[in-house]
Amino acid sequence: MYPDLQSFVDALETSGELVRVTDPVSPVQEIAERANRASKSLAPNHGSASSKRNDPEFHRFGGPALLFENVPGSDFPILINAYGSYRRMEIALGCHEYLLGEAVARISLAEGSTESVADELKKLNACGKRPGGFDAIGEIIGELVKPEPPRSMGEALAKAKQFAPLLKIGPKRLKGPGACQEVVRTGNAVDLTRMGMIRCWEHDGDFEAMGYPPGLNDAIPGLGHPDIDDETWERAFRGRYITLAGIHTIHADDRDDPKPKSHNIGMYRVQLLGKNRLAMHWHMHHDGASHWRSWKKLGEPMPVAIALGGPSVMPYAATCPLPPGISELLMAGFLNGKGIRLCRAKTVPLWVPADAEIVIEGFVRTDAGFPGWEPRDEDAGELGEGAVFEGPFGDHTGFYSMPDRYPITEVSCVTHREGAVYPTTIVGLPPQEDYYLGKATERIMLPLLKTLIPDIVDYHLPMFGAFHNCAIIQIKKHYPLHARKVMHAVWGAGQMAWTKTVIVVEDDVDCHDLTAVLGAVCMHCEPGRDIERVNGALDILDHAAPRLGSGTKIGFDATRKITGEDIDGESLKPPATLPSESDRERAIKFAKTIPNVLDAAASGRAPGWLFIRADRGRDETDRAGLGMKILDACFAEVTALPFVVVLGRDVDIHDHHAALFHWVANSDAGRDTLRSGTGQIGFDATPKTKGDARHGQGVRAWPPVLPTVPLAD
Repeated sequence: MYPDLQSFVDALETSGELVRVTDPVSPVQEIAERANRASKSLAPNHGSASSKRNDPEFHRFGGPALLFENVPGSDFPILINAYGSYRRMEIALGCHEYLLGEAVARISLAEGSTESVADELKKLNACGKRPGGFDAIGEIIGELVKPEPPRSMGEALAKAKQFAPLLKIGPKRLKGPGACQEVVRTGNAVDLTRMGMIRCWEHDGDFEAMGYPPGLNDAIPGLGHPDIDDETWERAFRGRYITLAGIHTIHADDRDDPKPKSHNIGMYRVQLLGKNRLAMHWHMHHDGASHWRSWKKLGEPMPVAIALGGPSVMPYAATCPLPPGISELLMAGFLNGKGIRLCRAKTVPLWVPADAEIVIEGFVRTDAGFPGWEPRDEDAGELGEGAVFEGPFGDHTGFYSMPDRYPITEVSCVTHREGAVYPTTIVGLPPQEDYYLGKATERIMLPLLKTLIPDIVDYHLPMFGAFHNCAIIQIKKHYPLHARKVMHAVWGAGQMAWTKTVIVVEDDVDCHDLTAVLGAVCMHCEPGRDIERVNGALDILDHAAPRLGSGTKIGFDATRKITGEDIDGESLKPPATLPSESDRERAIKFAKTIPNVLDAAASGRAPGWLFIRADRGRDETDRAGLGMKILDACFAEVTALPFVVVLGRDVDIHDHHAALFHWVANSDAGRDTLRSGTGQIGFDATPKTKGDARHGQGVRAWPPVLPTVPLAD
């Protein structure tokens, strides 16, 4: 771990993980383009052995971190992809295996040293560093959440030493200013256009490109810049975002508390609107949005601080799905080995990270209406005071998230270090920087998940699922329908509750080996009996959901069936055999005879799955229902492939990861599934229009997919 961003940058450069870019590069799509290509290239160095074990296909990728030192129009150099590989994430969190090598080197270089490697490791652990990758941090959390009672005085003393470091992880509040306040700008000196915020994708901020009426924000005061004409603003400043900041808020009930317990740090996107105006985008289930609702009830603007940089653990802590009541500041302190230093903000009643690079202070308007405003509806009403039509934004889902109504933030102050560095990130089709932040959560939070659901042995969040769209759960099966019990437990466990697709396998199936998992689904999941569908909350960014934030989840029981699981009239049978090459060729040949089918694929790396490319794209209303027609025709012939997915014309169906990505992203299990009478199930994962509504489940505005950059071996 590193105390601030610039020492982290130095460490990355020393480790061969950073490339400095000295030629001029525009913050309008050019920086994002370079970062996107870097993230799809091989990483300079591999991460720990645990990263290879837990992500065997993709642990090698991520490219280098990039520091752009010559950015036209920006007062700061821009750092991107700093967390975009396993090794860099491990360096940031102090858990990379090179720490062990460094410990051995110190002993060998010290003449007459009597210390052992174990002694050196104790020193590392004392300051929060833990060689062994993300799993090593998870193991420590596991020991803390499930402590065994001591059986002797010696064990009691050992336990006391184990818990002693927790006494120093609370935040350290300074009496004076922090390093982040070496430069203070207020009033007319605030100019957010000089910050280096980037536009990631072509249509970011361009809601007209998504089919919405023009001019929806024209009457809002304070937008734009007095010295920048509308044409220049559209070309050079539209759709630029803060993407890697910690958003600091408190609940209104704590407004007079000098040490507010509700102090929350979230990571939300923030859109540039004007010289001193931003749009704050958060989802209804986020703590920041909950705090905003508390200030809205009070009738006062909500104070906010947007902190960029700081200790290297901060971005991860801001994204970590913590249990209720556990502060991100405590998690950051735990990872840091000591408390995070805070100082008082200059113009808002909040504490901010003293060692940040840049802090933007201001107040979020609470007279704004809630999200869910559709200006194309006849009864939409007015946008209203205090709000802006924010977006669209190329999101981590791999699609543009559609625009909606969000509150305006009025900026009162910007503080920063002398010589500050502006950190940012790009999200889009994985892997991107956020992929490695998410994989850190997968491993670090495993002990907490196992505490909530003891049945779980291990789990995997596959890249194709973009985290919320799929989880593969490994259990040791003990009784009938055990897998169903685990599915429902997952759908009720914290942020795992948003998981759209759950696949449950037994403990002899490696949940990190996708081919093995899909093989287990093919052999042990009878579509007419072993699939569970439930209505529930979904990620608000799930465009395939028939309603904003809610739809149908699906679970696949891929465990061996035992007595007591012969439900829905389906008797127990021996496991199915995996389709042979001739089985796959026969299914492909037949699928290609169906009208409007452009291609079909069935890979041995996705056993039991047939992917069909249909002649359909986005916003083609005349092709409504095409996916279902193709599935119906496909089921006219029985094949050995029980799972059939129909995809749009732009999907590379010969890349099973890409096909599965579009399957979970573009289908809702309550609207888009079709069962045959012969043991097959099909999914319509084509782009949809309102004419694809089915079973009373509608279709909302359908976004474009983001451009794809292939992985470069």
